[in-house]
Amino acid sequence: MKIKAVALFSGGLDSILAAKLTAEAGVEVELLHFENPFSVGEEKERQSVLTKAAKQLAFRFKRIALGKNYLKLIQAPEHGYGKNLNPCIDCRIWLLKKAKDYMAKEGASFLVTGEVLGQRPMSQNRQALELIEKRAGLEGLILRPFSARLLEQSIPEKEGWVKRENLLAISGRSRKVQLQLAAKYKIKDFFWAGGGCLLTDSGFSRRLKDIIQKNELNLENIKLLKIGRHFRLNSDFKLIVARNQEESLKLEELAKKDDFIFRPLKDSGPSALGQGKPAEEAKQISAGIIARYSSVKKELKVEIKNKGQGRGRIVMAAKPQSDSYKSLII
Repeated sequence: MKIKAVALFSGGLDSILAAKLTAEAGVEVELLHFENPFSVGEEKERQSVLTKAAKQLAFRFKRIALGKNYLKLIQAPEHGYGKNLNPCIDCRIWLLKKAKDYMAKEGASFLVTGEVLGQRPMSQNRQALELIEKRAGLEGLILRPFSARLLEQSIPEKEGWVKRENLLAISGRSRKVQLQLAAKYKIKDFFWAGGGCLLTDSGFSRRLKDIIQKNELNLENIKLLKIGRHFRLNSDFKLIVARNQEESLKLEELAKKDDFIFRPLKDSGPSALGQGKPAEEAKQISAGIIARYSSVKKELKVEIKNKGQGRGRIVMAAKPQSDSYKSLII
């Protein structure tokens, strides 16, 4: 009977190759993907690339969506943030604990990751790797095929499930070896490295910090953070202005019943979504911001409608806001 391993699978080249190298050692490999609400890119496009990447390996493939409990660690990570709101160490510990539970359920003997020593400054230095492994309760049970020969022997190596001499000894951010292996194995479908998590993005982190401070952190609002231009008009009202027609449609689709939809008449500008309790002044400023981004560049008539009130609406005339509106940008 083959030894079984679970390989963390992001769809990136490192995770594909780590699973491939482990399988070549004679281990049965199952792919485990965590669907992160902070992933970069359109959901449909990500899922398409992910599916294609997994098909190249022909291994069993499991997806687990990260939900409300995952959001709690974002607000107050024990080990702090990186440059922005990226709690990389706490995130990694949390994911590995989930993976450990899945290993036990599936009867797997160890975990495989595509981590490379020194590739990510916060979570992939030697000290961080050891800390994360210990806190996740997986000491010795994580195989990192790319850097294995630079690290302490793992249990899979000690037990002879994989041969250490067949593993690699690479470190740093260069991907020369990975690209050579991709050519060797004819791997073509994968996510390119870099920018995979929105928590490392300064603009997104700024908007995220705003909703955390306002106690508005939930999965629905995270989707909205990925769309449009965001304005905090006052403590009671926030406005999100679409940047194109596609975003206008998305905002209306994601709007909840208590939200307000701002729609220019005659399709002369972007739509917007308002959250909160807009006083008359906030409505006027909102309409003016929409006029600012309109192609008309003059007085604009804007329809304002509460999504939950059926046909009830008001129409407001507004001139483009002056540059002072920029102070409201989140």
